[in-house]
Amino acid sequence: MEITSPEFNLGKICEKVLRDLPDWFGIEQSIVDYVNQIDDFPTITAKLHGEVVGFITMNKHFDKSAELHVLAVKKAHHRSGIGRKLFQAAEKHLKEQGVEFVQVKTISANSPDKPYGETRKFYGAMGYTALEEFPDMWDKRNPCLQMIKRI
Repeated sequence: MEITSPEFNLGKICEKVLRDLPDWFGIEQSIVDYVNQIDDFPTITAKLHGEVVGFITMNKHFDKSAELHVLAVKKAHHRSGIGRKLFQAAEKHLKEQGVEFVQVKTISANSPDKPYGETRKFYGAMGYTALEEFPDMWDKRNPCLQMIKRI
């Protein structure tokens, strides 16, 4: 497996990964928005045999803080260590830029959505702690949970 250095303009490449995950990325307009946003932010990819099977896109909001804006690993490669390697690469890159705090946003536990329960568990295993819930940030069916980590 190859973990790449951050690049821009990877939206179309990463779209294939997003579309492989309808349980997480099932809203068409959200996919279109993510693809456009990925082009504008630095993105690290994970490749197997030259194929992108995962990615993580970073958004540095301020000098000392950033967000892991969107990340995905193709379903067939879940629980293989690719997500962990992407997080480690992103955190290393951000730390080298002077970032101290990183956040991720996901669906809160107030939603019965089982796949997002797995996501929260993974973020917790990566050292992220729940900070605040925003019930209306996205919409009532998708309450947002902000999680943070000091790197």
